[in-house]
Amino acid sequence: MTQHPFRRRALLAAAALPLAAPALAQDGFPTRPLRLVVGFTPGGATDISARAIAPKMGEVLGQPVIVENRPGAGSNIATEVVARSPADGHTLLLATLGALVVSPMVMRLPVDPARDLVPISIAVDLFNILVVPQDRPWRTTADLVAAAKAAPGRLSYGTSGIAGGPHLAGLLFDRMAGIETTAVHYRGGGLVVTDLLAGRVDFSFATAASVLTQVREGKVRALAIPHLTRSRLMPDIPTVAETGVPGFDVPSWYAVLAPRGTPDAAVARVNTAMRTALADPEVGATLNRNGLEPRHSTPAEFAAAWEEERVKWAPIIRDSGIRIE
Repeated sequence: MTQHPFRRRALLAAAALPLAAPALAQDGFPTRPLRLVVGFTPGGATDISARAIAPKMGEVLGQPVIVENRPGAGSNIATEVVARSPADGHTLLLATLGALVVSPMVMRLPVDPARDLVPISIAVDLFNILVVPQDRPWRTTADLVAAAKAAPGRLSYGTSGIAGGPHLAGLLFDRMAGIETTAVHYRGGGLVVTDLLAGRVDFSFATAASVLTQVREGKVRALAIPHLTRSRLMPDIPTVAETGVPGFDVPSWYAVLAPRGTPDAAVARVNTAMRTALADPEVGATLNRNGLEPRHSTPAEFAAAWEEERVKWAPIIRDSGIRIE
């Protein structure tokens, strides 16, 4: 017997219900508070970034976003914690570029960020500055390069640790400028600034969080920004590319990721929450006070930036022979 068309459509809709259930369940994300794991102790730039964006993200998602500090091993402990968490979108990682790009190249890790994590969005750009002691005569990047060429191996630069951002910037600076300088490694950016003030090192690619106050007070001299574009926080400082080493670019950013296998719908919702948080004026003001600039991206844009940095740093790290056991 021929079925009435309305009855036939009703039966087809009923038959489809079991198949639609998982999608409907995912539409309810999140169902509980989220964890935003940070691989460093409270008070640092990563922690400040996480705590700036988490409350507004929670408002958008309808669930609290709780910042959880899991310091140790250059933030690799936090990376492993998140990579091994359930892939349901409720556990997130705020990672540094170093943890995502450099660590896998210089040490043996229990997890592989590229394999075990999925990108959601870049969160902030770090504002770094090429600085020199006030008693040095150099006024531009070109002056510094000329001094280094005149005395190969004599000039030294301070870093906050082996394979950290300032160290890699120094290695790339040597390569692109055709100079030879000596890295002096410290246990943190604050110690670098102490020796810059004392004139014990000649320059550093320091984070704004560690050196901005001294720059503004005239205690150290800012030569340039090691990025392709000027920072809107201090637009009067030129770039390294403008003033001595064309094409020089050492971006530094923090980004949010989730365990591999996290549903696309959850990734999209967290990405939307981040976009809203990063556009909030109060969040932006908090980040700016700490030398950080909000930067939202799509997952695809984040993935492309991540791959670009892997390609850039692989030969630098290989040729330097850096290994951390």
